[in-house]
Amino acid sequence: MRITLKPLGDVDSEVVKELGEKVNLVFLCPVEVKAGFSYLAHAYNLERRQYLASKLLESLSASHRQRKEKVVGIVDVDLYAPRLNFIFGEADINSSTAIVSLCRLRQEYYGLPADRDLFIERATKEIVHELGHTFGLGHCRNARCIMHFSNSLADTDWKDAIFCPECRPRIIPSM
Repeated sequence: MRITLKPLGDVDSEVVKELGEKVNLVFLCPVEVKAGFSYLAHAYNLERRQYLASKLLESLSASHRQRKEKVVGIVDVDLYAPRLNFIFGEADINSSTAIVSLCRLRQEYYGLPADRDLFIERATKEIVHELGHTFGLGHCRNARCIMHFSNSLADTDWKDAIFCPECRPRIIPSM
Protein backbone atom coordinates (compact mmCIF):
# COMPACT_ATOMS: atom_id res chain seq x y z
CA MET A 1 0.00 0.00 0.00
CA ARG A 2 1.06 3.56 -0.71
CA ILE A 3 -0.27 6.89 0.59
CA THR A 4 -0.01 10.00 -1.54
CA LEU A 5 -0.49 13.54 -0.25
CA LYS A 6 -1.45 16.12 -2.86
CA PRO A 7 -1.46 19.82 -2.03
CA LEU A 8 -4.43 21.50 -3.73
CA GLY A 9 -4.27 25.24 -4.23
CA ASP A 10 -1.78 27.26 -2.20
CA VAL A 11 -0.39 24.99 0.53
CA ASP A 12 2.99 25.30 2.28
CA SER A 13 5.19 22.53 0.84
CA GLU A 14 7.20 22.21 4.06
CA VAL A 15 4.01 21.57 6.02
CA VAL A 16 2.93 18.86 3.55
CA LYS A 17 6.36 17.24 3.72
CA GLU A 18 6.24 17.17 7.54
CA LEU A 19 2.72 15.76 7.48
CA GLY A 20 3.91 13.00 5.15
CA GLU A 21 6.59 12.04 7.68
CA LYS A 22 4.04 11.96 10.53
CA VAL A 23 1.55 9.87 8.53
CA ASN A 24 4.33 7.43 7.67
CA LEU A 25 4.91 6.85 11.40
CA VAL A 26 1.26 5.82 11.85
CA PHE A 27 0.80 3.60 8.80
CA LEU A 28 4.40 2.38 8.35
CA CYS A 29 4.11 2.47 4.57
CA PRO A 30 5.51 4.74 1.86
CA VAL A 31 4.05 8.25 1.92
CA GLU A 32 4.77 10.34 -1.13
CA VAL A 33 3.99 13.97 -1.90
CA LYS A 34 2.85 14.59 -5.47
CA ALA A 35 1.64 17.69 -7.25
CA GLY A 36 -2.07 18.26 -6.99
CA PHE A 37 -4.10 20.87 -8.85
CA SER A 38 -4.41 24.56 -8.17
CA TYR A 39 -7.88 25.32 -9.56
CA LEU A 40 -10.33 25.35 -6.65
CA ALA A 41 -12.81 28.00 -7.83
CA HIS A 42 -15.36 25.46 -9.10
CA ALA A 43 -15.98 24.40 -5.48
CA TYR A 44 -16.30 27.91 -4.02
CA ASN A 45 -19.65 29.00 -2.60
CA LEU A 46 -19.78 32.80 -2.64
CA GLU A 47 -22.64 33.01 -0.09
CA ARG A 48 -20.85 30.83 2.45
CA ARG A 49 -17.32 31.97 1.55
CA GLN A 50 -16.30 28.33 1.82
CA TYR A 51 -15.44 25.46 -0.52
CA LEU A 52 -17.72 22.45 -0.99
CA ALA A 53 -15.54 19.50 0.00
CA SER A 54 -17.37 16.98 -2.20
CA LYS A 55 -16.59 18.96 -5.36
CA LEU A 56 -12.88 19.06 -4.55
CA LEU A 57 -12.96 15.39 -3.60
CA GLU A 58 -14.65 14.58 -6.91
CA SER A 59 -11.88 16.39 -8.82
CA LEU A 60 -9.25 14.60 -6.76
CA SER A 61 -10.93 11.23 -7.35
CA ALA A 62 -10.85 11.83 -11.11
CA SER A 63 -7.05 12.13 -11.07
CA HIS A 64 -4.91 9.10 -11.86
CA ARG A 65 -4.45 6.76 -8.91
CA GLN A 66 -2.34 3.60 -8.73
CA ARG A 67 -3.64 0.29 -7.44
CA LYS A 68 -3.53 0.07 -3.60
CA GLU A 69 -2.86 3.82 -3.38
CA LYS A 70 -4.70 6.07 -0.92
CA VAL A 71 -4.73 9.75 -1.95
CA VAL A 72 -5.28 12.67 0.42
CA GLY A 73 -5.72 16.18 -0.94
CA ILE A 74 -4.51 18.89 1.43
CA VAL A 75 -6.13 22.34 1.14
CA ASP A 76 -5.67 25.54 3.08
CA VAL A 77 -9.21 26.80 2.54
CA ASP A 78 -12.33 26.51 4.65
CA LEU A 79 -14.41 23.44 3.72
CA TYR A 80 -18.06 22.64 4.25
CA ALA A 81 -20.52 19.86 3.56
CA PRO A 82 -24.29 20.24 3.18
CA ARG A 83 -26.06 20.76 6.53
CA LEU A 84 -22.76 21.42 8.35
CA ASN A 85 -21.15 24.77 9.18
CA PHE A 86 -17.69 23.44 8.34
CA ILE A 87 -15.72 20.22 8.14
CA PHE A 88 -12.09 19.36 8.76
CA GLY A 89 -12.12 16.71 6.03
CA GLU A 90 -14.06 14.19 4.01
CA ALA A 91 -13.31 10.79 2.47
CA ASP A 92 -14.63 8.69 -0.40
CA ILE A 93 -14.23 4.97 0.31
CA ASN A 94 -15.00 3.99 -3.30
CA SER A 95 -12.11 5.94 -4.77
CA SER A 96 -9.74 5.64 -1.75
CA THR A 97 -9.40 9.42 -1.71
CA ALA A 98 -9.86 12.01 0.99
CA ILE A 99 -9.50 15.73 1.48
CA VAL A 100 -8.35 17.60 4.60
CA SER A 101 -8.44 21.32 5.29
CA LEU A 102 -5.70 23.00 7.28
CA CYS A 103 -7.67 26.23 7.65
CA ARG A 104 -9.43 25.73 11.01
CA LEU A 105 -6.62 23.65 12.52
CA ARG A 106 -4.44 26.70 13.16
CA GLN A 107 -4.67 28.62 16.41
CA GLU A 108 -4.46 31.85 14.43
CA TYR A 109 -7.84 31.14 12.83
CA TYR A 110 -9.37 31.72 16.28
CA GLY A 111 -7.29 34.82 17.06
CA LEU A 112 -4.81 32.90 19.23
CA PRO A 113 -1.00 32.85 19.00
CA ALA A 114 0.47 30.43 16.49
CA ASP A 115 1.48 26.98 17.73
CA ARG A 116 3.13 25.03 14.92
CA ASP A 117 3.48 21.77 16.87
CA LEU A 118 -0.21 21.76 17.78
CA PHE A 119 -1.16 22.62 14.19
CA ILE A 120 0.92 19.72 12.78
CA GLU A 121 -0.53 17.35 15.39
CA ARG A 122 -4.09 18.36 14.50
CA ALA A 123 -3.46 18.08 10.76
CA THR A 124 -1.87 14.65 11.20
CA LYS A 125 -4.87 13.45 13.20
CA GLU A 126 -7.30 14.66 10.56
CA ILE A 127 -5.34 13.00 7.75
CA VAL A 128 -5.11 9.71 9.64
CA HIS A 129 -8.84 9.91 10.45
CA GLU A 130 -9.83 10.43 6.81
CA LEU A 131 -7.47 7.67 5.70
CA GLY A 132 -9.24 5.41 8.20
CA HIS A 133 -12.46 6.05 6.30
CA THR A 134 -10.75 5.02 3.03
CA PHE A 135 -10.09 1.66 4.72
CA GLY A 136 -13.81 1.34 5.37
CA LEU A 137 -13.83 2.40 9.02
CA GLY A 138 -16.76 4.37 10.37
CA HIS A 139 -16.73 6.61 13.42
CA CYS A 140 -15.67 4.94 16.67
CA ARG A 141 -17.40 5.33 20.05
CA ASN A 142 -14.01 5.44 21.83
CA ALA A 143 -13.36 9.17 22.35
CA ARG A 144 -9.58 8.59 22.34
CA CYS A 145 -9.57 6.68 19.01
CA ILE A 146 -8.50 8.58 15.91
CA MET A 147 -11.75 7.42 14.28
CA HIS A 148 -13.92 9.23 16.83
CA PHE A 149 -15.94 12.00 15.16
CA SER A 150 -14.50 15.48 15.73
CA ASN A 151 -17.29 17.99 16.15
CA SER A 152 -14.79 20.59 17.37
CA LEU A 153 -11.07 21.14 17.79
CA ALA A 154 -11.43 20.09 21.43
CA ASP A 155 -12.48 16.64 20.15
CA THR A 156 -9.50 16.53 17.80
CA ASP A 157 -7.12 17.61 20.55
CA TRP A 158 -8.50 15.02 22.99
CA LYS A 159 -8.17 11.96 20.77
CA ASP A 160 -4.96 10.11 20.07
CA ALA A 161 -3.30 10.03 16.63
CA ILE A 162 -3.62 6.24 16.50
CA PHE A 163 -6.34 3.65 16.02
CA CYS A 164 -7.85 2.03 19.11
CA PRO A 165 -7.46 -1.73 19.67
CA GLU A 166 -10.88 -2.28 18.11
CA CYS A 167 -10.26 -0.27 14.92
CA ARG A 168 -6.60 -1.12 14.26
CA PRO A 169 -7.16 -4.80 13.36
CA ARG A 170 -9.81 -3.74 10.83
CA ILE A 171 -7.27 -1.83 8.74
CA ILE A 172 -4.24 -4.14 9.04
CA PRO A 173 -5.52 -6.69 6.46
CA SER A 174 -5.90 -3.81 3.97
CA MET A 175 -2.32 -2.69 4.49
